[in-house]
Amino acid sequence: MNTLATTLYPFGPSGKNFARSLDFFAALGFETVWRQAGLAGLRFGGAYFLLQDIDVPEWQSNQMITFEVGDLEAYWSELAGKDLAASFEGVKLRPPTDFPWGREIHIIDPGGVCWHVRQSAAAARSGGGA
Repeated sequence: MNTLATTLYPFGPSGKNFARSLDFFAALGFETVWRQAGLAGLRFGGAYFLLQDIDVPEWQSNQMITFEVGDLEAYWSELAGKDLAASFEGVKLRPPTDFPWGREIHIIDPGGVCWHVRQSAAAARSGGGA
């Protein structure tokens, strides 16, 4: 192929409560760029996805999405101070953990999707972040 993809914009399910999921993603740092008829475009820096007002538990419990941040430890500190698991039903957080493929935070969102938040490879190479 001569043409290359430049960006990927996945669709993610909201779970039972679309409005509450929007609140959750705002707490993670995502801005609602637009919203219309059960669909919203959410952006956090260079990360972008479409939140869909749909509840399919089997799909949601099997979906994983990854985004990177410039400083994983700083992002974790911000999240930990928000006590998201107590504020949003079904939410779980795993602190920064080392895996063979890199250091990540894991977040289960209100719909059951597992988010992998990684230290940016560029930041890690340059010594930025943790």
